[in-house]
Amino acid sequence: MLKGRSLIDPMDFNTEELEEIFVLARDIIKEPEKYIHLAEGKLLATLFYEPSTRTRFSFEAAMLRLGGKVIGFSEPNSSSVSKGETVADTVRVVDCYADIIAMRHPKEGSPKVASMYSKVPIINAGDGGHQHPTQTLTDLLTIKEIKGSLSGMTIGLCGDLKFGRTVHSLIKALSRYDNNKYVLISPYELKLPDYIKKEVLAKNNIEFVEAQKLEDVIGKLDILYMTRVQRERFFNEEDYIRLKDSYILDRSKLDNAKEDMIVLHPLPRVNEIAYEVDEDKRACYFTQAQYGMYARMALIAKLLGVA
Repeated sequence: MLKGRSLIDPMDFNTEELEEIFVLARDIIKEPEKYIHLAEGKLLATLFYEPSTRTRFSFEAAMLRLGGKVIGFSEPNSSSVSKGETVADTVRVVDCYADIIAMRHPKEGSPKVASMYSKVPIINAGDGGHQHPTQTLTDLLTIKEIKGSLSGMTIGLCGDLKFGRTVHSLIKALSRYDNNKYVLISPYELKLPDYIKKEVLAKNNIEFVEAQKLEDVIGKLDILYMTRVQRERFFNEEDYIRLKDSYILDRSKLDNAKEDMIVLHPLPRVNEIAYEVDEDKRACYFTQAQYGMYARMALIAKLLGVA
């Protein structure tokens, strides 16, 4: 049972519990009208201590589409945080009013602290560069719905693999499914951290290779997960200019990809996916954003115990 639980880390739920959420999300996608009164009388509080578009809107849309209501803030200066109130005290007050809380915070571990003091479920909506479990839930749902499975995939992760929390969380989550392989595509400066290679990939005997050029490996991939190569991560401008075009997905690179490969991106994009790619049937990142709402609808319903 997921009722009353919090979601802080992508590994908080086992694969059977994730499947519960996926089954419900799939039914919501097919027959959304069945669920428009599910959360009537329930209140979601969104405590967003840093800016967000997709995550905050998708949480709010999810609750409203379930028939519930939303309170909260999207800018900490509009709350008592500006007066020095701690996360623990904020949560203790808010859980007097709300049935469930979604929190985004720039400081790693803050949602975990909140869950220690809250009487209602806490959903981590992103804490610094640490975790983003509902993005991982979104990614898994998208892959499962489009590819039909979470096993037996060759997954290319491209761009900033050093600092990208979505990449780290997705690798951890998919490590529990059989026969997945990874192609890690990044400049040397932004390689996947060694601790993830050792503690997740090597520990679970998961096959992976590293590459520096997307065009050299794109033909092998079932999934291409793009992230932004960030200029600010480089020590000098010359290295950035030398490498940045290798990580822009355009139509010419897609010519060498499988017909059924899918392209995912947690968004927002800057220039790492050319707009011409949007028209390709393999471009699934806006579908992915929509599935984020359905994944959060299912998650909220399960944690509230109304489905």
